Amino acid sequence: MQATADQTTVSSASGQSLTEALTTILARPIALADRQRAALHLLDWLGCALAGTRSPIGQAMHIVNHGNPFASAGMGHASGIAAMGGLGSLLEMDDVHRAALLHPGPVIAPVVLGLPGDDPLGALLQGYEAMIRLGANIGAGHYAFFHNTSTCGSIGAAAAAAAMLGLDPAQTVAAMGHAMSMTGGLWQCRNEPVATKHLHVAEAARRGVIAARYAQAGLAGPRYVLEGPQGVFAAIARDGDPAEVIANPDADWRIHEVSFKPWPACRHAHPAIDAALRLRDALGDRTVTGVHVATYADAVLFCDKPLPQTAAEARFSLQHAVAVALQDGAPAIDAFDPAQHARYAALRARTSVSTDADLTARYPAHFGATVTATTQSGPVTAQIADAWGDSENPMDSTAIITKYHRLTQWAGVPDAHAQRLATVTLALPEGGSAAALHQVMQQIAAHQIGAPT
Repeated sequence: MQATADQTTVSSASGQSLTEALTTILARPIALADRQRAALHLLDWLGCALAGTRSPIGQAMHIVNHGNPFASAGMGHASGIAAMGGLGSLLEMDDVHRAALLHPGPVIAPVVLGLPGDDPLGALLQGYEAMIRLGANIGAGHYAFFHNTSTCGSIGAAAAAAAMLGLDPAQTVAAMGHAMSMTGGLWQCRNEPVATKHLHVAEAARRGVIAARYAQAGLAGPRYVLEGPQGVFAAIARDGDPAEVIANPDADWRIHEVSFKPWPACRHAHPAIDAALRLRDALGDRTVTGVHVATYADAVLFCDKPLPQTAAEARFSLQHAVAVALQDGAPAIDAFDPAQHARYAALRARTSVSTDADLTARYPAHFGATVTATTQSGPVTAQIADAWGDSENPMDSTAIITKYHRLTQWAGVPDAHAQRLATVTLALPEGGSAAALHQVMQQIAAHQIGAPT
């Protein structure tokens, strides 16, 4: 069912509003395997955020927020939660849901780590679920102008905050109503060399917490914020499908559909990186005179940047990412720093990009790319149907934990602290202590990690 401007009927068969029906879905049982998956995503975000503290944008966030936001873990400060929210996406290694085209970890993890509460994994699962269910059905027309991580992140952050604060169902509905009424995140920032995209994430986290606090205080929020005549679908998602938001209420938790990102680049560049790594192995010592990347339309739209000037632009450059992978192998974080760009300039200049109709037709269910190198003995091609970290080509827990340690080492976190943080995080599914996790985060903050580079 697609939204219309005059839609006023309730889409739930039970007579509930969509947010009320969604709240019921969020209350379903959670298995140990679900909690274990949630712990891996929490650990992944911790690594991404700690590395983010070392970046210039992360340092600016420290200044604005008067210090390392990890120092406020578990204290419930909305400003600290917002500061943490900006860190996890800075190196473009945050988790991603393909169908929803959004990154749940950077929004939801700061909420569950910033608020006091005994069950951060349960809250994380609920936040991911609400965010993904909306994002997967909000429509391409919305994504053309709005950053789904920001808009849909609002409902996820509110759901997670409500769970951490122990709100009842009516209060949770109010929290989601407040948050979605205040949501935003215009994509114009994608067209300019700015950091606003990361502030979208920070604001979504903060917005959800504030909305939940207002609901906890007794302020009612709009029950029909999604499907009402002036709600989300009527206003900014007219080609979306509101009824699907609450479809299949007993399905597996949707966190299991979320992909991990191994490389420090936009996810749209990952299939090309994976193909380039495979191609590098096949090339041997042959001289490459030209490279061509064929991929789906959104990857070209976001990442066709032949002359990146900044680290952020390099992370959104297919040409740079492929040059790094072909020249060095597995991309290092520093390979995207402007000081390193000259090393890849020659190969980058010989790299062209085009849209592939077949790969575009398979997207977003599959993120694929083909990379072809021209050599003195003829062309050599490698193709990737699904990027590493997706459900069809998953990263196992060992690879995820290895990624975490690579990020903490780059961030300058003492190994003992990094290991302790991993240990307490991975212990959460079987009764580990959220308070112990907060304590280690605060200890890391006290070491003043993330000095400017």
